[in-house]
Amino acid sequence: MTNLPDLPPLREVVQRHGLIATKALGQNFLFDEQLLARIAMVPGDLKGQNVLEVGPGPGGLTRALLRRGANVTAIEMDRRCLPALAELAEAFPGQLTVIEGDATKIAPETLFDAPWHVVANLPYNVGTALFVGWLSGPDWPPQWRSLTLMFQQEVAERIIAAPGSDAYGRLAVLAQWRAKPRIAMRVHRSAFTPPPKVMSAIIHVEPAAMPAGVSARMLERVTEAAFGQRRKMLRQSLKGLPGALEALETLGLDPQRRAETLAITDFVAIAGLLSR
Repeated sequence: MTNLPDLPPLREVVQRHGLIATKALGQNFLFDEQLLARIAMVPGDLKGQNVLEVGPGPGGLTRALLRRGANVTAIEMDRRCLPALAELAEAFPGQLTVIEGDATKIAPETLFDAPWHVVANLPYNVGTALFVGWLSGPDWPPQWRSLTLMFQQEVAERIIAAPGSDAYGRLAVLAQWRAKPRIAMRVHRSAFTPPPKVMSAIIHVEPAAMPAGVSARMLERVTEAAFGQRRKMLRQSLKGLPGALEALETLGLDPQRRAETLAITDFVAIAGLLSR
């Protein structure tokens, strides 16, 4: 884009507003604008597209998205960051809407009248819960077009994990049964201020075709039961879910197996039978 506003360095903005990352809010600031620009490029062309950003903090990723031409709605619960975000809104007239609030209590569909992308350096303390919520809606395809999210690397590996691996679990099934997640890039802990104790990764997710006749809520119940006691055999972990053991028999699945040995299609098949 041409005629972009000349913005002060992020560190200068943070210092001027006296902002310090707060552990209680899961904050870690990114100042590397080249890295932020790379993250903003992951979803593809965002010019004129709606983008939801959760936890923008002082607005590092926000400015990268605005420079890409996105129309950003940012939800921030840290009141200290609002003046810095207001400066960005002034620099990019009509492109940025800032909402003070808790993203876990705001339904994105109430914010947009057209499909949207989610691009966010999610606060560590709420990231997984928000992600599962976006994946678990009853309506599919969803109203979001893509999710580009930063997680702890361990969580990112769980999202893309294959059956039989140590990282494979409920999160992998919920992420992969009707969507396509991938790790788009990894981010070293030294890129953050303050540096977290762990490495991070950017996950990019696009919706895929949903298997017919399967209730998303039922799949959640099946995976919650199966992986809630992952060291136990399925005959034990699923016995509290009505019809589940019968579904195993119908599908020819050995009840002595453990949850981590089942393919995602197996969980979908179990949920499909229980959804009837």
